[in-house]
Amino acid sequence: MPEYSREGLLAASFVSLADTLVVGYDVVDLLQNLVDTCATVFDAAAVGLLLADEDGVLEVVASTSERSRLLEILQLREGLGPCVECYATGAVVSVPDIRTMRADWALFRDGALEQGLLAVHAVPLRLRGSTLGALNLFSEVPGALNGSDASAAQALADVATIGIVHERTLRQSELAREQLQRALDSRVVIEQAKGVIAQSRAVDMNTAFTLLRSYARSNALPLSDVAARVVNRRLVI
Repeated sequence: MPEYSREGLLAASFVSLADTLVVGYDVVDLLQNLVDTCATVFDAAAVGLLLADEDGVLEVVASTSERSRLLEILQLREGLGPCVECYATGAVVSVPDIRTMRADWALFRDGALEQGLLAVHAVPLRLRGSTLGALNLFSEVPGALNGSDASAAQALADVATIGIVHERTLRQSELAREQLQRALDSRVVIEQAKGVIAQSRAVDMNTAFTLLRSYARSNALPLSDVAARVVNRRLVI
């Protein structure tokens, strides 16, 4: 992004997210835009997003790096951690210093410290009293999320939530659940495509995802469609 003041950067971020709210938008790309935007706006070392499927089971849908993705998976396996609690309670969960976090989150603490992360702030994706997931900001330095940043993070999460379910008022709720499920299913294909590219190009998973997403953007194609073509060996990147 070009150089902006904090206010200008936030405004540009809202415009960028709003631009994706069009007919036929790619939910996975929308959520990836959200985590990338948050990493820039809040100077986060890593950002991840958990989304619940139609049965309320959380899965990792977007992340800025493998370390944030691995930490999210670690929480999901244990069913414990700040991001899982954020979804369960529908409230912001902030841990200014991971080294001193509650004892029952010890596995998450050890994993975060191993990844060089010292603080985490989880913001719920909410709509009319329902929580659809959690947006999670990780930092390499300890510290609280100030009030203005917390409000801005919640506002960005709300925009993404609207993007996920904005057709709900026009269609039956079943369609919204199917849309969420498609996003989760698409993410599985994307992870498989990352593995194919990483192996064929001898690069790490982060670089593989960058190559995959760059191809999709430069050719104006949905990220999930490009991933499926890579997995089916109909496209080499």
